[in-house]
Amino acid sequence: MSQITIINTRCANLSSVKFAFDRLGYKTEITDDISQIQSADKLILPGVGTAKAAMQNLTELGLIEVIPTLKQPVLGICLGMQLMTEFSAEGNVNTLGVMSGTTELIPDTQLPLPHMGWNQVHYQADHPLFSGIEQDSHFYFVHSYAVLPNSHTIATADYGVLFSAALQHNNFYGVQFHPERSGKSGSRLLKNFVENI
Repeated sequence: MSQITIINTRCANLSSVKFAFDRLGYKTEITDDISQIQSADKLILPGVGTAKAAMQNLTELGLIEVIPTLKQPVLGICLGMQLMTEFSAEGNVNTLGVMSGTTELIPDTQLPLPHMGWNQVHYQADHPLFSGIEQDSHFYFVHSYAVLPNSHTIATADYGVLFSAALQHNNFYGVQFHPERSGKSGSRLLKNFVENI
């Protein structure tokens, strides 16, 4: 069985992510130890808060150079997905750069920020991350910044403007929503990451 390693970014609700995997019966650990991260089967990069604070934490932990070199599947959640792009306007900070794209404030569409609550996600047909999940299922979002659709976008959502709900480049995957708070569809996505990716 795969060992799921949650990277301790010091800026995330790690316990809720761990509990979601525990509930599915997967062995999970939380660590910031570089050797454990490098030897993990599957990795989760969670994050809440600001990109600037998260990048500062990753720098202090010595993970800035490590994460881009990882070869195993990595799933970024919420801010964790945004950190996979090249730059975030939230604090004007360079991010991990494992895929092209930038994170911008959601354009003014007269809708309140943060975008908080359930929203439909339209995904790329036959993508293994969304296997068995009904098209346009609802997932739970909490964010004010987003990655606009680009060549790495595998799913979108609409909040007055289309934005990337999920990204993928090589072994790096990211979701803007919180699968650990998204009920049955979120649980299935986490299971898909472990078993299909």
